Amino acid sequence: MRFTFLGTGTSQGVPVIACDCTACKSADPRDKRLRSSLLLEKDGAVLLFDAGPDFRQQMLRQNVKRLDSIILTHEHKDHIAGMDDVRAFNYRSNDAVDIYAEARVQEAIKREYSYVFSSSGYPGIPRMRLKTIENSPFMIKGIEIIPIRVMHWNLEILGFRVNNFAYITDASSIPKRGIELLKGVEYLVINALRKERHLSHFSLDEALSIIDSINPRKGYITHIGHQMGLYEKVQKELPRNVLLAYDGLSVDIEG
Repeated sequence: MRFTFLGTGTSQGVPVIACDCTACKSADPRDKRLRSSLLLEKDGAVLLFDAGPDFRQQMLRQNVKRLDSIILTHEHKDHIAGMDDVRAFNYRSNDAVDIYAEARVQEAIKREYSYVFSSSGYPGIPRMRLKTIENSPFMIKGIEIIPIRVMHWNLEILGFRVNNFAYITDASSIPKRGIELLKGVEYLVINALRKERHLSHFSLDEALSIIDSINPRKGYITHIGHQMGLYEKVQKELPRNVLLAYDGLSVDIEG
């Protein structure tokens, strides 16, 4: 199984428009962050977690030729705004792309992409096949996906576990049941916006505390804002089993 960080930035990305901070002016490519998204490849299946505004750029940069499904954590624009570009995969496969999302998230997709679901039959529009996620395991191409309920301030969203790997983004707290579902995970991806506390996202210390409690073989920090600071400096402050993820990082694991 391989997972690839297509984007590791928060909703504005890094650099932020019109910002002159040290991180935004950095020449280190690890400080250049597109909006958060992750590609998972297992047993020939290609699954994508979230498709934000940088979807097209991420697919081109990673040379993705096939996409079986998109799994959505929630409906905020930085996680769904790139879905019009599934058209390229529609043309290549001559089929719709399966979109896995909760019912509430599907309603947002239907509003944002009303032309996709209208009866007009307009030529060339994206083809999406909505599939409903509930808070219970589901299968894609023979792969079991376990949803993990987390809170994005007061919004219920989902993280996901696949075997010994888990992906959590945009969370500010994880209910007890979610923590139970994370036990035994050896590779944990979790969000941390910045070092200071934030209303709707984990801080770095909060994310590190969760990694410590789960005790995976390796923890990865994602959904990072420019306030976090420079990659090179922050990485030196982290525990040995924790990596500040960066765009383009691919990890091969057994699982």
